[in-house]
Amino acid sequence: MSKSAKNRLTASSAAAAPARRPTHQSASDPKPKKPDRVSKQSQVIAMLQSPTGATIAAMMKATGWQQHSVRGFLAGVVRKRLKLKLDSKPVDDQRVYRLAGGPSTSLGTSQAKRAKG
Repeated sequence: MSKSAKNRLTASSAAAAPARRPTHQSASDPKPKKPDRVSKQSQVIAMLQSPTGATIAAMMKATGWQQHSVRGFLAGVVRKRLKLKLDSKPVDDQRVYRLAGGPSTSLGTSQAKRAKG
């Protein structure tokens, strides 16, 4: 294809594209602020960092995940990807999970970025 044919194709496709309208914004607020989004993964990690820890049922309720998804997250993300030490102990006929080191366990910068998703 020659250059002139390519130019005609790009010119005609640019002309055929509809002009985009700007979204409605008020004059006092030029850029609307996005609400802070908290990921499900960060919710579960926060639950695990609490001194009381969390049960599988509590994590399921907080995230809407099924039991196998919570267990997969604990094994695959928390233990393998983030390389965090996960403790579990039975309390009142339920197993409670928490990060080893208690609430002072902090994620490194690269681990926090990965945890956000």
